[in-house]
Formats: sequence, structure tokens, C-alpha cells
Amino acid sequence: MKKITLSTAKLRNKNVLTIEFIFDLEIKKRLKSLDIINWSQTLRSYYVELSLENLRIVFTHLKNPNWHIDYATLQQFINKSKITEKQKSHLIDKIPESIKNDLNKYKKWLYQKRLSKNTINTYVDVTTTYIKYALLKKADIYSTKIVEAFSYDYIYIPNKSISYQNQFISGIKKFFEYKGFSYEEVHLERPRKEKRLPIVLSGNEIKAIFNTITNLKHKVLLSLLYSGGLRIGEAINLEITDIDSERMLIHIKQAKGKKDRYTLLSPAFVKILREYYIAYKPEKYLFEGQKGGKYSNTSAQKVLKNALFKAGIKKKITLHSLRHSFATHLLEKGTDIRYIQELLGHSSPKTTMIYTHVTDTSLKKIKNPFDDLF
Repeated sequence: MKKITLSTAKLRNKNVLTIEFIFDLEIKKRLKSLDIINWSQTLRSYYVELSLENLRIVFTHLKNPNWHIDYATLQQFINKSKITEKQKSHLIDKIPESIKNDLNKYKKWLYQKRLSKNTINTYVDVTTTYIKYALLKKADIYSTKIVEAFSYDYIYIPNKSISYQNQFISGIKKFFEYKGFSYEEVHLERPRKEKRLPIVLSGNEIKAIFNTITNLKHKVLLSLLYSGGLRIGEAINLEITDIDSERMLIHIKQAKGKKDRYTLLSPAFVKILREYYIAYKPEKYLFEGQKGGKYSNTSAQKVLKNALFKAGIKKKITLHSLRHSFATHLLEKGTDIRYIQELLGHSSPKTTMIYTHVTDTSLKKIKNPFDDLF
């Protein structure tokens, strides 16, 4: 029996569905008769844009009693796509122009409230999704029942995160406020936030990550996140003038909560920062894209992902984990938690106290009762 393997790959930064088989003229001829199929010299494989619909088309087109189609590696993608497909069945495809205009006005209204760009985009996105749901149901957008129905069908049933649920509640609350309706009449309780401990890298793991990075710009960016305990948004917004090498401080302006703060500028980091400045000559922002302007969040995430892979680190690490590691390592070295709070820009010491639960030194002081048995 002839075997055809369907899998996924990256081609020009896009996810594609690859169709691989030991050369066979009959299979090749069948494939080439499908208009959507392309050949990639890079992948040495036939491919098509990755989507559940394209997968169905390819699978049906290649169905043959003498051919075995192996799609085992696609099972996770199929399951996720089916969930998304089911969710989209709750939504209308297009919304009327009048409502689009209203959503644009709502967005401008949120900007006037001086909310962050990310928060505004999130609120508009969740509100748009909710409106698409209400329109499909032909229901009053401001009805208590339709808000509760959306929460059940679109959030509870597909088990969306508590974070998404809270974003939805906040977005709808603001939208109702904008429209002059009373949100208090809609009885939606906010779920309790999950209490998860941050994932922290050890000192050796941090070293391993930096040792794998050969690109100077990439190394400086990740080094800054760790050495200063910065959020990625803070690093991207950092201007050259925010680096105070005389006082050995970094000035973070209008960060989360519209607050300014200072954090540490490491002497070891200054050395590679100067090399970077001479090599790249940034004009305004410390990190700039290839075409100028700010460096992108997505690019930074890819840098870390590649470094983790090369270093062989399998922990679920994000850019924010470097900030967590900075705080934890300071605490392990005996730094007063009040100073760490200031460096991180936390409003409440309760937020900073979470690092006491993951410090290596505090846990090592506890004697395990199992050891007394031997």
C-alpha cells in the first residue's frame, strides 16, 4: 500500500500543510490536478496553506483504497480547528456598517480614557465578537439574557481562560458605559483568578540561553529583559536617552499603570550595549526594526523561542519569564523585597511576594521529613 504523509511546516513565516510520499507518478498526477497545490523547492514537498478546509480537500482528493494517508501529527491541529470552527458557528460573518462605525467611535472613546493600546484592542475585539453573536441570534445587544448566553456558549462551553472571561466582562462593561446603558443590571460574576506560580530559569539556564545567541541585537534585547527586569513592552518603548550610564540606571517611562520608575543598569550589560550601539546605530528607540520604528514583540518572541530550542530548555518559558527570573534571583541573593517591588514597578507588595514561593534558598531551608526515615 502506498503511503502519503500529511504534516505541517513553516514556509516564508506561514504555516503550510505538506504532502509527502515516495515518488509515485500516479500520486503526483492526482496531486497536480488540484488547483490549490504548490511545490516548494525549500521543503522538497508539495504543500498548501494550512487550514482545516484545505486538509479536508486534500484528504478527499487523495482518497484511494490502495493509498494510506497518515495524518497522525495533525491531530492536535484538527482538534483545535474544530473547536474554533464550532465557536465561529455562533457568530455572524459580517456586521453592518453602522455598527462598525459605532465600534470605531467606541475605540476613540477608550483612547480618551487613556487606556493602553493593548487594553483598547482587547476590549474592542471581545465586544465585536459579542456583537457578532448577538446579531446571529437576532437579539437585543443590551439584553441581560444575550450577554449571559454569550458567556455560556462562547466562553464556558469551550473552556476559555479565566483571563479571557475577565477581558470580556471588562470590555462589555466599558461598551455599555459608552452607550449609556447600566451594566450593573447584567449579573455576570467575575471568576476567581488562578493562582499560578511564575516559571523561573536558573542562573545556568540563563547563561545557556545567552550562549546560544550569536546575533548581537538579539543578545542585547534578552539581556536587557533579564538584567533590568523589564516587560517586553517596556524594552521595545525604551529610547536611547532613557539609558543613564552615569548613574547606572534605566528610566522606564509611563509603564503599566501609567507609572515612571528606575531600574538597574548592569555594568556587564553596559559593555555589550556599547558594542551594539556602535554596530547598529539606533536613531531614537534602543531597538528598532529593519525599516525603522520600534522593534516588534513577535520578533522578540521568536528570538527567545530559537534560543530555548538551541539551549535544550523545555520549560514553558516566555519573555516575561526573564523578568520573573530577575526578581527571584535578586530575592535569593538577599535583596529586600521592597527594593524588588520598586524595581519591578509593582503597586502592591502582595504582587512581589509571589516570588517568595519560588526562591531556591527559602525552599532549601525546609527539611524534608522523608530524610529522617533513613
